Amino acid sequence: MSLAADIVIAVIALLHLWFLVLEMFLWDKPAGLRAFGITREFATQSKVLAANMGLYNGFLAAGLAWGLWLGHAGTTVKLFFLGCVLVAGLYGGLTSSRRVLWIQALPAAVGLALLLAS
Repeated sequence: MSLAADIVIAVIALLHLWFLVLEMFLWDKPAGLRAFGITREFATQSKVLAANMGLYNGFLAAGLAWGLWLGHAGTTVKLFFLGCVLVAGLYGGLTSSRRVLWIQALPAAVGLALLLAS
């Protein structure tokens, strides 16, 4: 297993853990408002929805961590969860903000490429 692929996957897992924190706990706090460029009013109205999104990001982080924990036997798990991250990033980049393409989709594509090359 490629060390570079595992490092990228670990970074992606940590990013999604951070997204969980932002969406579940900091959504209506200054850090969340800044990160997502939203108003306090919008944050208050959408707090439950954001927490749900955060939970999904937590599942992505957990799946990637599980794949890493399994080592070589976790290759298919890593491929699946990286694919999920890539699809979510592409969808978010097309429907929400182009920034999502750089923050979520690109790292997942790099991770997939490194994993498939190893």
